[in-house]
Amino acid sequence: MTPEGPDPGGGHLVPPGPGADRPDGALVLAPAPPRAGSRLRWIVEANVVVVTALAIVSSLVLGGVLIIATSPTVLHALAHIGSHPGRALGVAGSTVGDAYAAIFTGAIVSPTALGHAITTGHGWTGVLTPISETLVSATPLVLAGLGVAIGFGTGVFNIGAQGQLIAGALAALYVGFAVHLPIGIHLPLVVLAGALGGAVAGFIPGYLKARTGAHEVISTIMLNYVFLNLLNELLTTQPFQQPGQSNAISRTIPTTARLPHLFGSGLRANLGFVIAVVCVLGASWFTRRSTAGFAFRVIGSNPKAGRTAGIDVRKVTTAVLALSGALAGLAGMATLSGTDFFLSSGYGGNIGFDAITVALLGRNRPVGVFLGALLFAALDTGGRNMQAATGIPLDLAFVIQAIIVFFVATPSLVREIYRLRESGASIGQVLSKGWGG
Repeated sequence: MTPEGPDPGGGHLVPPGPGADRPDGALVLAPAPPRAGSRLRWIVEANVVVVTALAIVSSLVLGGVLIIATSPTVLHALAHIGSHPGRALGVAGSTVGDAYAAIFTGAIVSPTALGHAITTGHGWTGVLTPISETLVSATPLVLAGLGVAIGFGTGVFNIGAQGQLIAGALAALYVGFAVHLPIGIHLPLVVLAGALGGAVAGFIPGYLKARTGAHEVISTIMLNYVFLNLLNELLTTQPFQQPGQSNAISRTIPTTARLPHLFGSGLRANLGFVIAVVCVLGASWFTRRSTAGFAFRVIGSNPKAGRTAGIDVRKVTTAVLALSGALAGLAGMATLSGTDFFLSSGYGGNIGFDAITVALLGRNRPVGVFLGALLFAALDTGGRNMQAATGIPLDLAFVIQAIIVFFVATPSLVREIYRLRESGASIGQVLSKGWGG
């Protein structure tokens, strides 16, 4: 008979209680009593939320190392660390702290400006400007990122968000300057035109894949160039080109086609961000609760099982790319009607390609995409303030973005660095398991 005592597997060997099925009196393995800190251990289990948070923290730490390694002032101080260690470490710490403080004040709020506004009751526009600019930058990333994420989640790789964004912006632009209606009718038509233009641009590769088997990665990449060159051509011809201009600049949309400001005319945050939030909520409901969303998830997980269940894979593929394009088209519309009011050559920058990164950062989940877009926008907006305030190049903010994506895309590395247990549970499941006793 095995002696009573602890078991290497974590349980505890105890005699069977009354009514046990072991009349021979053999000891049985009972669950180990919860140890101190076990609940905390469950909470800090390697679930998606914790891994993502640690990935961001790790990226900021590594970003701090890069700031130190590229700052001449810090390097000069470190060269004398043997004789003045305190000064060298102080310079390194203050440089990193100033850089991240500049990112925070440039993207969220300046504590000094906030304190002044609270004390005097004036200057609230200056206080809200950083967060307003972050919301403006995040809006197209949220919308385009959602479109890419829905495609990725269904097993369809939409690399054409940039072209779909341009298509949506062109459609919104035309309805904006060619139609003359009251704002209550005109603006909804502009929003609808943006979505429709992007949906058509997404429908084309979807139809090609469904009917001919053309790979969507190739067709969507090629269509990016098609719509970019179409934009450049239209901007130099009537009726799109601004009258009296020889440059590739479009007409300006009237005020009835512009998205209203959220916090007054002094701040650029506009209704486009509200549209983005509504799309996040709608996408969350669609993917989790709707019949079509269930079909999307089934096809993304196992196309063969979907066919067996009677789901038309070709229709789903076409619908996914059309929906993905519609969201990217809304991103183009939001930038046009919210802040720019006209189109120029190279419109959209890299938003369509950044949306791919945001979708991966958000693990193809609507809420994750929303948070990832806010993070990217904050680093972009704050990085510009960091460059102006400290002289540290804006490129370093982009490097930090890339490091964040690298860590998020390699959860096994994060778990190994922090010695976390692997878990596929959601945060709700982890908390329930940890506090349920």
